[in-house]
Amino acid sequence: MENIHHKHVEVRGLKLHVAEIGSGPKAVVFLHGFPEIWYTWRHQLVSVASKGYRAIAIDFRGYGLSEQPAEPENDTFIDLVHDVVALLDSLAIDKAFLVGKDFGALPAYLVAALHPERVSGVITLGIPFILPGQSAVQNHLLPEGFYISRWQEPVGRAEADFGRFDVKTVIRNIYILFSRSEIPIAAADQEIMDLFDPATPLPPWFSEEDLSVYASLYEKSGFRYPLRVPYRTLKVDCGITDPKVSAPSLLIVGEKDYVLKFPGIEDYIRTGAVKHFVPDLEITYMAEGNHFVHEQFPEQVNQLIISFLDKHGI
Repeated sequence: MENIHHKHVEVRGLKLHVAEIGSGPKAVVFLHGFPEIWYTWRHQLVSVASKGYRAIAIDFRGYGLSEQPAEPENDTFIDLVHDVVALLDSLAIDKAFLVGKDFGALPAYLVAALHPERVSGVITLGIPFILPGQSAVQNHLLPEGFYISRWQEPVGRAEADFGRFDVKTVIRNIYILFSRSEIPIAAADQEIMDLFDPATPLPPWFSEEDLSVYASLYEKSGFRYPLRVPYRTLKVDCGITDPKVSAPSLLIVGEKDYVLKFPGIEDYIRTGAVKHFVPDLEITYMAEGNHFVHEQFPEQVNQLIISFLDKHGI
């Protein structure tokens, strides 16, 4: 970890925090989800760099050590897509592998669809190709207390829910909830943070030290932007019709990831329907893997990533 270098890079008028290790000719850019941050890739950065790759993880705009846009309520997923391309330009990288986790999968796939000449391959964890828009997640097929529905409500409800606790407690709560195999759904008289039992310990693969790092970074950025992107912008149509990802791609699925229980998602993956959008897609299942499979089983995930990079990094 001490060999990971940190800097800020000017990207479309904002300074984005970049963590980087390795100096190989082939670059791998890691894109986090929520409630994650660059640090979520700590195991993968070191492992990939040790195999001769230039490994880069960012804090998205509005997250962690990156700057906030002046008007975050105007942002959509397309802003993240433009940021990734501009980041490659700023770092003088012609072409890179993109690795996305959780909502980070969406800009990874969209960069590959819109700028195929910049992408050597795509790896995503847990989330298949999903196009932002009204049908991205079928909230209407789940109860009103579905966590995404709650966090998509107009500004106020989620902020008040989170605001009852310090940042570290919010991150702890969400990490534990998202580590389970059941979709977080609150009752009518509950908020999402009420689903957490304070007696529940952290998962064995996520230490108090890890939690402290996450908390220190979210204390700097807060939750204003994360509630906008991904949650409140997930239904915003990004104006793309019938996109195709031509780059070779790998989807790593933890079979105990609660996302598999979203309406239609498991069938979409297992039937191969996702290959309409990503024809050159390999799917690997990890039987005990949960939503944070890259932290839960880092050695196995690292090997899958490195094997893919070596295969397609010719």
